[in-house]
Amino acid sequence: MSADYQAVQWNKLKKVYDLFIIIGLIVYLGIFVSISLLNYDQPQAISPVIILIRALGSCAFLMLHIILIIGPLARLSSIFKPLLYNRRHFGVSMCIVATAHIGLVLIWYYGYGVISPLYALFISNPNYESFARFPFELYGAAAYLIILLMALTSHDFWLKLFSAPVWKILHMLVYLAYGLLVIHVLTGFIQTEGSLSNLYLLATAVIIVVSLHLTSAFREWQRDKRNTDDGEWVKLCPARSITNEHGKGFTLKNGDKIAVFRYDNNKIVAVANACAHQNGPLCEGRVVNGNIVCPWHGYEYIPTTGRSPSPFTEKLATYKVRIKNRTIQVNQKPNPPGTPTKAAIIR
Repeated sequence: MSADYQAVQWNKLKKVYDLFIIIGLIVYLGIFVSISLLNYDQPQAISPVIILIRALGSCAFLMLHIILIIGPLARLSSIFKPLLYNRRHFGVSMCIVATAHIGLVLIWYYGYGVISPLYALFISNPNYESFARFPFELYGAAAYLIILLMALTSHDFWLKLFSAPVWKILHMLVYLAYGLLVIHVLTGFIQTEGSLSNLYLLATAVIIVVSLHLTSAFREWQRDKRNTDDGEWVKLCPARSITNEHGKGFTLKNGDKIAVFRYDNNKIVAVANACAHQNGPLCEGRVVNGNIVCPWHGYEYIPTTGRSPSPFTEKLATYKVRIKNRTIQVNQKPNPPGTPTKAAIIR
């Protein structure tokens, strides 16, 4: 959505975002291919096609790592929140790179026989009973099918067809795809390379992804554990600890996840944390031009009503807020979506 409440199609920020993706892809592929060619003494030591296959595969794998760490990084520090903008473009770009990788694999390794390349992929290595010698290509193929499904259903048409909760569950399969790709790369190294340095690099990447997710989850758990009850009201945090035009996410004692925002310097409101569009985390967004803006796709909500500005019709549950002893307190009972509330005032 835009400031004048018109649906965004292709704006300047999206173009800049995609331009950085394209430049990054060109730079990475160029560096990978150049270093690979220099590492082989004889020009015929390895085919340039194989180098390109490895470059595309490693690039897609790297892009998936970046996609997976954007969320926890944004929760740990607001510095990384701009990276959340239209992360869907990053995912689709990663799928395109992965498609080029698997396409070259099928053509180069399986495309010159008398049988279908896909069929050849399944029968070329019969060691299905052994983990170490299992055809590692199949792990990658399974992961690719998940990534392709996610890319094909990334359009809002599928979101509306499936509903936001079902769509989000579908796209959580990215973690299954990641696990399959880790096994794909691990077994591929064991069977073809045997290089310990590559294994160390893979282990480091996995540790970074897992540790960032665990750290952000632990921080949120610690913050929520400090919340205390005062009857129906829950004490959250000092009012001035929230930066103006920013928000924080909390989990109430009843399990509700809310986003608390400060705007106009001294006003505090609370709404449901899940965006009505794609269940995006509103607490990671900002207040822009007086409206709460979801960091995923720019959907906007009026802070005191939880309603999207006309002509849009999305609504969020709102919560009563008060400030006592300079601490924000929220009533645990949610108001029906779109119910007007009063902002609490920081004195």
